[in-house]
Amino acid sequence: MEGLAKFPPRPTGAGDMFQLFRDGAPRTRASLVTETGQSRSTVAARIDALRSIGLLAPAGEATSTGGRPPSTFAFDPASHLAMGVDLGATHARIAVTDLAAEPITMIDEPLAIADGPDRVLTWVAETGRKLVAQTGREMEDLVGIGIGLPGPVDHRTGRPVNPPIMPGWGDSDVPAELFARLGAPVMVDNDVNIMALGEHRTTAPDVDDLLFVKVATGIGAGVIMDGHLRRGAQGAAGDLGHIAVPGPADIPCRCGNTGCLEAVAGGGAIAARLRQQGIAVETTQDIVDLVRSGDVAAGQAVRQAGRDIGSVLAASVSLLNPARIVVGGILAGAGEHLMAGIREVVYQRSLPLATRDLRITPSEAGAPAGVVGAATLVTEQYLAPSSVETLITAKEVM
Repeated sequence: MEGLAKFPPRPTGAGDMFQLFRDGAPRTRASLVTETGQSRSTVAARIDALRSIGLLAPAGEATSTGGRPPSTFAFDPASHLAMGVDLGATHARIAVTDLAAEPITMIDEPLAIADGPDRVLTWVAETGRKLVAQTGREMEDLVGIGIGLPGPVDHRTGRPVNPPIMPGWGDSDVPAELFARLGAPVMVDNDVNIMALGEHRTTAPDVDDLLFVKVATGIGAGVIMDGHLRRGAQGAAGDLGHIAVPGPADIPCRCGNTGCLEAVAGGGAIAARLRQQGIAVETTQDIVDLVRSGDVAAGQAVRQAGRDIGSVLAASVSLLNPARIVVGGILAGAGEHLMAGIREVVYQRSLPLATRDLRITPSEAGAPAGVVGAATLVTEQYLAPSSVETLITAKEVM
């Protein structure tokens, strides 16, 4: 009935009960009886089952109200490992994490995605094995690998789809190739989506509606709505870089259209305009370095890029009503020049109700956001209620 408060359903199976423990708080059998409404014997059996697959561990004793203090149990994220891989156009990061997606060890090296899948995935496999060894654990402890690619990905198959900056990668079976090398399940997504997941998990877990905007050579967004990543029907949600910008409709984009945001405000576009002014600049990082050194022309160009990005984000704010927009990527290193341009247009063009509590901030998670988000792909699937039930069933039949 309308007007009545809706309460979440009480946990039923062991997989559902385990979700209560994911907040990290220890619980006693008695508290679980109260939370779940199940009998003490059922709760005890499910605790035993969760301990048998390593997800729960004893966590000491609770304060006694008389008699022997009751034992407590808590989620043990150190029981297994996950791996997060963030591949960009010219860089690669890998982290080995626990089941809470907290990095244990991480590496960041230059690597060109244009070198092709064989070379890049071979590097990922060899480096990933070394990182697992550094933790003192075995490869058998690795429950899965999450990987972000700098191009469109069919999330259902994990295959890149016509990626413009990834020659040789089109329709490559990345999950199968990495599984053959590392022997663990593989999940693949777009790099901006994993950055959005990482930012949400590490700096904004209480923000249910968030847009993460990556501004670098290309421009894209990860969409978090109702606390979940939204990919759209074919996984193409958030492709801001190929929305037309009002005004400069004749500028060609690498996608084949003209006037796209990326062609107007991406790092390559800014660099080209600065070169026309006689300024020696090649890369997006060069632009950031010029802005930081106080170069007026570079600062003005970046601020205008922010305005152009803001014109597209203003429509997104009206459509999606996010509580926060987080801006990351290399060009975000230019600081307030970019942010001021974005804020100027978004707050000017969006309705007051949509912007009343909207915060537009630079990324706080920084470089690790991608690998944390990639590992989160793995842990969210591995720790889902149905997966936990499957793990328990498999353990019982061994």
